This record gives sequence, structure tokens and C-alpha cells, in this order.
Amino acid sequence: MPWDRNQMAARAAEELEDGMYVNLGIGIPTLVANYVGDKDITLQSENGMLGMGPFPFEGEEDPDLINAGKQTITELNRTSYFDSATSFGMIRGGKIAAAILGAMEVAENGDLANWMIPGKLVKGMGGAMDLVAGVKKVVVVMDHTNKHGDSKLLKACTLPLTGKGVVNRIITNLGVLDVVEGGLKIVDCAEGVSEDEIRAATEATIVN
Repeated sequence: MPWDRNQMAARAAEELEDGMYVNLGIGIPTLVANYVGDKDITLQSENGMLGMGPFPFEGEEDPDLINAGKQTITELNRTSYFDSATSFGMIRGGKIAAAILGAMEVAENGDLANWMIPGKLVKGMGGAMDLVAGVKKVVVVMDHTNKHGDSKLLKACTLPLTGKGVVNRIITNLGVLDVVEGGLKIVDCAEGVSEDEIRAATEATIVN
């Protein structure tokens, strides 16, 4: 069975190591906060928060505590707050070890498109362009195909790019793939999903 959103987030949490400062993008990546467990990870939100906790239980929400996706979150005993200028100084200054982001398309060379679809209303590009340029590792978490069944892992992106050659690892509902020389390499398969099924759902070149 393909992974659901929570299983994808749990798999993405496995990418994190003690001592990391990590930014979580909106969508599925925000769920990663629930699966950090006992690891010493500091989560950063570009709206000015360092040390995000997991989502609150129902009835315990604080409307003043939100992540970049406007979702209510919790704080930790070491949480700190600051303005956006300081937040983006961390990101642009290379202080954030990894970003876990959603995407609409990823190309086989690591190009990322995740900020707009032409003709649709866009509230803004957010911090994605700064993140992919400033962090040391970019992990994308997304569905392998769109609602029409078309692959979102492409030979070349068709949507406006967020960054060129910036993606290191892709976690989809079907498995885990790395961007390597010549295309994408299958690292792991969701339980019950075969490599052949991943290949059939992928437009991008799969290398052995």
C-alpha cells in the first residue's frame, strides 16, 4: 500500500539527525513535527520562531502561535521568537541544515517547482526560494502523481522554478528517491510497492 500523509511525514523525520536546525514547509512537511520523537531537532518557521513543537491537542490551541502555513502549533521550553529579517538572515546565512518542502514538480536534475501555477491566484512565493538557496539539504515530500495520475517527477519541470538543481531527496507516497548523476535513484519503496511500480509512475529517468 502507498504511504499516507502521516507515513510520508514519519519517513521524512528519519532524515533528521541530532543537532539539526530544520525548516518545515507548508502542507505535508508540517506533519514532520509530530514525528521528531526524542531526537534533538530544532524546527524553524520563517515567520519568526525557533523551536516549534508538535501540533496542539484539540482545545489547547493558542491562536497567537502559528507556523508559516498559519496552522496553530505549540512551543517548547527553549522556543525563541524574532522578526522576519532575523529569520531570513538565518536561512540566507546558511544556518539551517535542512528544509523539508512540498512540491508540485521535481525534475530529474533536482530542479524544484513549488511556488505557483500560472493563471492561479498566488498569495506570494513565501520563503521557498531563500530556503532552497540557503540550506544544506533539501528534502521534498509530495504525492508521486497528480490527481489525474500524471507523474510529478519529470524529465524537466513545466512550472516556474523555485530553484535549479536544489533537491537532494524526494519522499513520495510510493517511496524514496535520490537525485543523482543522470536522474533519480530508488532508495526505498513503500511497503507493498515494487520498484517496477515506481518506475511506471515516474517520467524522470530512473538510474540503477
